[in-house]
Amino acid sequence: MAPAGPPPPSSATGLSPRFARKRRRKPKPSNHTSKTANRMGWVRVRSPPVLQSKLLCLSLLYLLTTLPLAVYVSFSDPGRRCVLLPFPSRASTAGVKALFEYPPGYGEHKHALTVPRALCSNPVVFAGYKTALEEINGLCRNLSESHASPVLRYQKGTRDSFAGNLSADERRSFFSHTDSEVEIPCGFFKKFPLREVGEFVDQIHIRYRVMFTIVAFSSRNIVAQLFPAIAMIIPSNASQQLLEKVMVSDRLAMEKCSGVVVASAIFNDYDKIRQPKGLGSETLRTTCFFMFVDDATHRVLARHGVMAEDEHGGASTVGAWHVARLRAGELPYENPAMNGVVAKHLLHRLFPNARFSVWVDAKMQLTVDPLLLVHSLLVGKGVDMAVSRHPFNLHTMEEAIATARWRKWDDVESIRVQMETYCENGLQPWSPNKLPYPSDVPDTAIIIRRHGLASDLFSCLLFNELEAFNPRDQLAFAYVRDQMTPKVSINMFEVEVFEHIAVEYRHNLKRGDTGGRKQGITSMASSRDIIGSSCEKYLMKMWGGVY
Repeated sequence: MAPAGPPPPSSATGLSPRFARKRRRKPKPSNHTSKTANRMGWVRVRSPPVLQSKLLCLSLLYLLTTLPLAVYVSFSDPGRRCVLLPFPSRASTAGVKALFEYPPGYGEHKHALTVPRALCSNPVVFAGYKTALEEINGLCRNLSESHASPVLRYQKGTRDSFAGNLSADERRSFFSHTDSEVEIPCGFFKKFPLREVGEFVDQIHIRYRVMFTIVAFSSRNIVAQLFPAIAMIIPSNASQQLLEKVMVSDRLAMEKCSGVVVASAIFNDYDKIRQPKGLGSETLRTTCFFMFVDDATHRVLARHGVMAEDEHGGASTVGAWHVARLRAGELPYENPAMNGVVAKHLLHRLFPNARFSVWVDAKMQLTVDPLLLVHSLLVGKGVDMAVSRHPFNLHTMEEAIATARWRKWDDVESIRVQMETYCENGLQPWSPNKLPYPSDVPDTAIIIRRHGLASDLFSCLLFNELEAFNPRDQLAFAYVRDQMTPKVSINMFEVEVFEHIAVEYRHNLKRGDTGGRKQGITSMASSRDIIGSSCEKYLMKMWGGVY
């Protein structure tokens, strides 16, 4: 029997039945299809690859969280940034009437500098306003009634410079002041252009000055009948207050300040005039606010409509500030910065009857009542002066290097000569031996003083150094402070306090403007300049060497 052969091919496909059955089988489902079927119809959807990066998600979350806060800090009032945070902040000025309505376009609140530290903490505790007011007024009355405290005697006369152009040995000879009969050189060897009598009054004959007094107590109709010439120049709403503004000179107004004076200055239109904030109900009545400006600044203020273009030199006020205009041709220095330090460091001479003074650089805007500053930082500490320590530099040489590096004063050679002179005469870097002074470098944008022997002597000696070298008062600060006798007690408070009591703004620098500084070529120092220098020992001590 013949063996069975292979099955006959299928008639339809021409294949054997076994291969035909294999071809008719359904394909085996894939794993994904079987899983989908097992899940009863659910479909798995994968997220886009861009959202699978955890780093990207965290970055987006950080951006969305910080962007609103950055916008809030950039465009909000620096004095009120804590209103949304659960921390105590500065006193709110909401609902308080503005001291002065600035015209549009002046931009008094533009370009405020941000601070790296928290504004919402309370680095200083202030007493109640009423308590501070009563204590300061009581101190001023007691000082006026008693003359027990010694008073400095000042040299008089005329010399070739405002401070006398003294040599280093001459300046040092006054550092030890043990004899109250010795007269101290303290500027004003040349005239300081304060308005002695208003030019508006000078145009009227001397015999009419008595008539102005009559106007203050009489009606305008009667005066018009008796003195028609005066009635033409006196407005119908003339009052005693108006006539006092016209007749009283700047110098007389400054001599009338017998308590606390707040002073500032703007030269060469270097800053904006800004109003202090947070003033108490009695501060404007009991405290003098004086702003010194030159002709260049006055022209800009008049062009913006902040001040009237007063060709007669009458007294002017801008909000809280009494503006004292200084004629440019009569200023003691060509450098605007040096003219500024006259008002900054010689307030005890410009305001001889004031008991306390608060100097505020025009780039700063006070946000705390000056009476509270005097009470908490000066009277409460029992010191002669209060000033902030520098936020970065500790040693005088560090500040000198930064001054040259950042072109705060372009004449580097004069800075080198200044430091060499100080090192030869005993300047030392800061060390714990200098305590209670915590630093050699202050931030003198705000200076609070009790006018007395020690603080007045310090101001005079410091000013003499500024005329000898440059107006960078931080460079001469420790040199004078450490070597003078009697010692001046200084409260060098923390930087956080400084940032809490004021807001800092940018200067009005224009293209090509150097801010009144000298022009020169900055040269780089090398190690060969240090070897054999009088400051070699200073630098080795500052850098940790043993000397």
